[in-house]
Amino acid sequence: MKFQVVGCSHHCTPIALRERLAFSPERVHDALDRWRLEFPGVEIVLLSTCNRVEVYCAAAEAAVVPDRRRVAEFLARFHGLDTSDLLDCLYRYVDQEAIHHLFTVASSLDSMVLGESQILSQVKQAYQAAAECESTGLLTHAAFQAAVRVARRVATETAIHRRRVSIPSVAVADFAKQIFERFDDKHTVVIGAGEMAEETLRYLQDEGVRRVTVVNRSFERAVELAQVWQGRPVQWEQLDEALATADLVISTTGAGEPIVTAEQFKRIERSRGDRPLFILDLAVPRDFDPAIGEREDVYLYSIDDLQAACERNRRQRDKELPGAMRIVQHETVRFMAQQHHRAAGGVIEQLRDGLQQPKEEELQRLLNKLPDLDDSSRDEIRRSFDRLVNKLLHRPLASLRDESRHGIPHVLLDAISRLFRLKD
Repeated sequence: MKFQVVGCSHHCTPIALRERLAFSPERVHDALDRWRLEFPGVEIVLLSTCNRVEVYCAAAEAAVVPDRRRVAEFLARFHGLDTSDLLDCLYRYVDQEAIHHLFTVASSLDSMVLGESQILSQVKQAYQAAAECESTGLLTHAAFQAAVRVARRVATETAIHRRRVSIPSVAVADFAKQIFERFDDKHTVVIGAGEMAEETLRYLQDEGVRRVTVVNRSFERAVELAQVWQGRPVQWEQLDEALATADLVISTTGAGEPIVTAEQFKRIERSRGDRPLFILDLAVPRDFDPAIGEREDVYLYSIDDLQAACERNRRQRDKELPGAMRIVQHETVRFMAQQHHRAAGGVIEQLRDGLQQPKEEELQRLLNKLPDLDDSSRDEIRRSFDRLVNKLLHRPLASLRDESRHGIPHVLLDAISRLFRLKD
């Protein structure tokens, strides 16, 4: 058996080259089909994300698995690149190192943002695409099923996924959810067209937010964004009215001074009653006068507040990393032991089967020469032959079982197979 990964990631490859190596979902199937033609009998899973492109491949016969150069040549041909441009950027891990790497990636311990949740679903999607193209097999199936199990164990037994470190995720999980128990009945007002506002709104919609109002100085832009977010656009002059009915506000304009002053907010809050208002002021300079945060039932957070929370979470998440890596290491050793045991089991079974035929032939030859033996004597002779075979096999089989716990070298299994002329 041989299992390997050849690839590149944000650790060692600039984004310009990763972009050229990336596979769109539409082209993954084409790449997998080409792989099967070029490397028949070699299983493959192709993982392509914004931060990595990795080719996981495996085969029962180690000799048929392509080396790093041949994988580089395959990638270069597919994308129309020069192989020499890729070689220095591609890493290669084999067998236990490759399994350890896969488990680390699936558990989001090798991600640009440690513990980010998207990578596990991307790993599962990559395996599903390969399975649909009939490019997987027993080895990749076992490895990727184990990777999903390891990732779930890391998520369950450590807090690494519960420490959010992006500003939008912290804004929703660590702040908004402390104020509101539910979001499906809340009115969200988005002011401006910043990317961070869009990402924050995406998190809120995942939590159930459905009623969204978009306010922008350019009404055409407000209409455009409202269509993307399934919201309602309003004119800039209607900002006060929108704030009067809002429960959550996300503001990311590029204004040089506050767009809502303390005096202005006093007029707005008269029509709000006692309803709490959660404001994420993600603009620099700030869009809301800081004095507004001193008003009763107003929860105003600036970009600095969120960044400080992100940094605290990042420090806490880093403390969880050693424990998560211990889980990955334990599961890697366990997986490899299972694979070695399976490989040894096949050889053990063949050794036993290989001695059965000559034993039966010699036994029958002896019994034919002793036709006057009674049944009891015949049974005793048969048991003696069985004991002899078992004694001959005991030490080599015990050694194989012991070695399988630590990993049997392929050369040893190959040597045994050739020595005893075992079938494949």
